[in-house]
Amino acid sequence: MAHYSGEYASATTGGQVVYENRLELARRLLADFDPSVCGIFAQPLRMVARVDGKVRSHVPDFLLVMRSGTVRVVNVKPASRLQNPKVALALAWPGHLIVRHGWEYEIWSGADPTLLENIRLLAAYRHPGVVPADEVERAWREVLDGEELALAERRLAGTGSPRKPVRR
Repeated sequence: MAHYSGEYASATTGGQVVYENRLELARRLLADFDPSVCGIFAQPLRMVARVDGKVRSHVPDFLLVMRSGTVRVVNVKPASRLQNPKVALALAWPGHLIVRHGWEYEIWSGADPTLLENIRLLAAYRHPGVVPADEVERAWREVLDGEELALAERRLAGTGSPRKPVRR
């Protein structure tokens, strides 16, 4: 199975964050767009514990630091693999230790494909200087939650409301 690993240019961190597969990249994109996230760290630690009499080791996929000070450790696995008892065990024991430590633990398996495509498109515009800061601030103030992008764009540009779609 090809992993498609690489580096993602994170606007949150101002640097590169590595990923091992496309599912990890998708979760990192969402984290990069989450205003409550202020830090993203790939493969942040190695955990070792005795589980059922065996010494086990685990490296989580990444760690998120939230503006609130909360730390969230994230493991990414395709939903189809979560039913495998070995995979379930490999993800369960780290979660118990992490939660006992006072951190949050997340096992992530995907999101709505339309949401991810929109986030991928918008990711290029999150870096400083691509869009003037005053225009970004204006959009934050004036765009209504749930407003159609075309309507918001035309209204902010001062060209009025969009044309009605033509039904054929």
